[in-house]
Amino acid sequence: MTMDEIATQLGVSKSTVSRALSGKGRIGEETRKKITEFITANGLTEYSNLSDSKTRKQTGNIGVVLPADAYFSGSAYFYECLLGICEYANSVDYNVVLTTCTTNNISALQELVELGKVDGIILTRAVEDGQDIAYLSQIGFPCAITGTAPAKEIIQVDTDNETASETLTTMLIGKGYRKFALLVDGMGFKVNRQRYDGFCNAIVNAGLSLEKQVIYRASQKVDVHDIDIDEILNEKVECIVCGDDTLCTRMMSKLQAEGYRIPMDVAVASLYNSPNLSCFVPSVTTVNISAKQMGSMACKQLINYLDGKEYQSRSIMDFEILVRKSTSKL
Repeated sequence: MTMDEIATQLGVSKSTVSRALSGKGRIGEETRKKITEFITANGLTEYSNLSDSKTRKQTGNIGVVLPADAYFSGSAYFYECLLGICEYANSVDYNVVLTTCTTNNISALQELVELGKVDGIILTRAVEDGQDIAYLSQIGFPCAITGTAPAKEIIQVDTDNETASETLTTMLIGKGYRKFALLVDGMGFKVNRQRYDGFCNAIVNAGLSLEKQVIYRASQKVDVHDIDIDEILNEKVECIVCGDDTLCTRMMSKLQAEGYRIPMDVAVASLYNSPNLSCFVPSVTTVNISAKQMGSMACKQLINYLDGKEYQSRSIMDFEILVRKSTSKL
């Protein structure tokens, strides 16, 4: 019997059933008792371990949710983040259970939680109005995220991406660049919105016209192949700033395939680093953030919470600007 069916049988909402089973969240004692008695009477053993979170046996498992597009996005972020999570979990005798979800389908996450397969969840991407965050927050299930979430009860590990973007752009302005093209996609993701805001802050604070910058801002994906480089250069763009390593890798490949010289014809920088960007000739100026350390920190704080130890509800990781030859002024 699914949780939806239990809710229908008892005439309550699914979230009420979830709260009763997790032992967390606001719910009347009479309602909680009715639900737990129904679970016992019907022999629903798959839910019985959830009915009292204070006494249930710990699984020793941490669930990690990757976005479904992580496998083909080309970004090293999720691999590095997962590596940090696994290394820390292993060091304190926890196991990692991996699953994937899309923005509109979190059934795999719900299965891990509702069947009692994990003690806590780590989300590796923060989506604006994400169903995963709303679900875990609503039922009060232990959760950490590499990113920022509106729910204060969720453990958060992030970098100040807005400041990082502003710092990199300000540095480029200081090198003499005045006309930029900015490429940012997936504006539903908070990290991309923060990077966009940081770029805009730097432009405005330097007294430059934001309207004169060439900005490609997409709700889903910026298709680099559709961008006409000649058109960008005809706009007298001096530096292309890419929102992440995947966009930058594609842009660098396109520029070099079409015979453009970097940075002689146009400079290039990225608001997120990956090993790919140091392999180009010239190597790419970028914001460097350790996704491995972010994953490790999220796992550490979540496990500390689960083990009843002192933990940090919000951690901000450092960043650094790697100045390389892709933005050298000749």
